[in-house]
Amino acid sequence: MELTNELVLEAISREFPEAVVDSSTPHGLLTIELKKEEIKKVIHYLKESSYEFIFLTDICGIHYPDDKEKEFGVIYHLHSLINNFRLRLKAFIPKKNAELESITNLYSGANWMERETFDFYGIKFKGHPDMRPILNMEDLGYHPMLKEYRLEDGSRTDKNDAMFGR
Repeated sequence: MELTNELVLEAISREFPEAVVDSSTPHGLLTIELKKEEIKKVIHYLKESSYEFIFLTDICGIHYPDDKEKEFGVIYHLHSLINNFRLRLKAFIPKKNAELESITNLYSGANWMERETFDFYGIKFKGHPDMRPILNMEDLGYHPMLKEYRLEDGSRTDKNDAMFGR
């Protein structure tokens, strides 16, 4: 059986009728936005089903500070090696109580990816075995990828902005 975007989307919609919020196919890659409460169930289904999404390529965070209901997002990239099919899943959460369920019990590689997402964005993963910073110092005190910090150090005098098109 050859997997197609339509087939995978239809299967997820059938198995989890309330889970899908939106879907699109940018550059041909099926991208599905799911309710945060359903994301782990859908990932578990995709891994254990005949579609065999056995490889977790990546987990990353995103920050949209102007959208208070969907301020944080977590993106999962899954790959069915057997079917040579890639899939992107997204779940959005508000900044207050920014937490999703950990999928470390489904993919052991999620351990470091979830820690990195926590480290850079402050998104917690409930049930994670070791939720602490992985790349930043533990006493850093902030999450550097949030879009609430200036892009550049305003105190620098050694830069000529004309060289950077400004």
